[in-house]
Amino acid sequence: MKLLVTGGAGFIGSAVVRLALAQGHEVVNLDALTYAACLDNLTAVADLPGYRFEHADIRDEKALARIFSSHAPDAVLHLAAESHVDRSIDGPGAFIDTNVTGTYKLLQAARIFWEGRGRPKSFRFHHVSTDEVYGSLGAEGLFTEETPYAPNSPYSASKAASDHLVRAWGETYGLPVLLTNCSNNYGMYHFPEKLIPVVILNALAGKPIPIYGAGENIRDWLYVEDHAEALLTVVTKGVVGRSYNIGGNAELSNIDLVHQICALLDELRPAKNAYSELISFVADRPGHDARYAIDASRIQKELGWQPSVTLEEGLRRTVVWYLDNPDWWQALQARDGVGERLGRA
Repeated sequence: MKLLVTGGAGFIGSAVVRLALAQGHEVVNLDALTYAACLDNLTAVADLPGYRFEHADIRDEKALARIFSSHAPDAVLHLAAESHVDRSIDGPGAFIDTNVTGTYKLLQAARIFWEGRGRPKSFRFHHVSTDEVYGSLGAEGLFTEETPYAPNSPYSASKAASDHLVRAWGETYGLPVLLTNCSNNYGMYHFPEKLIPVVILNALAGKPIPIYGAGENIRDWLYVEDHAEALLTVVTKGVVGRSYNIGGNAELSNIDLVHQICALLDELRPAKNAYSELISFVADRPGHDARYAIDASRIQKELGWQPSVTLEEGLRRTVVWYLDNPDWWQALQARDGVGERLGRA
């Protein structure tokens, strides 16, 4: 297939681009190169004959029309989004603009292209979303594809809105859409403002490791390369109009996660004192969801996908990658907001 991947220079998007090319697909990477994007994520594949890069914004209607016309993709994998909850608290407008308006403009461009080609049944528009649209769970239960939406942050609200737009374009215009909602991703090339890279890099620098509240918030952790495999499975095999939850079957509280990372660093890069001594509890962010947990049985039963990397192995791979690639993350630490406490409201 020829895939148009939006946000392909980001953390998850670049994993999708690398894997898609390895599987023999052609890839057009459309990315605006905002603060969290990094073309270095794609150095290994940038010169492959099946790869093309388009520096463009999903809000730019003329650019979208040109890109669809010139590349004629078989499918769209839409990952371009503002995604950091803390930043959404400080500046929600950018999230509405990109995640809602941008998705609308991409849907319209895809629809115009699809209709102009005679509405081919093989075309796909795959929208990549988050489990955060479902809100917060208590101690029991799992998010299913039928869980009502109840977003609690500007970020998750903007993603919920974009999910609804995609569903509407499928129902109203017949656009062949697919949706996926994933749990928390982690792995190599993770931009250094999210929890796991913050823990690793602060520990290495001997800085306090900030934990919101008491660290009791629970997340289901999904290795990014497993997620990329799932997304390509859905776009090639998924049922049009269907929604699929993607999870890692790896629930863990934030504080336990941090202790695991510190223990790995103690083993792999020992310091004078245990890295866990750097843990510092800070004021919680507003609207912090207590627990996310995914029921991924639909994608397993219908499409045969399940995660292959355990949390223990994935964390080890991730820590080793950050230890081995300081040039990558050091170049990003001067970017706006990295290393600062955001999301105070």
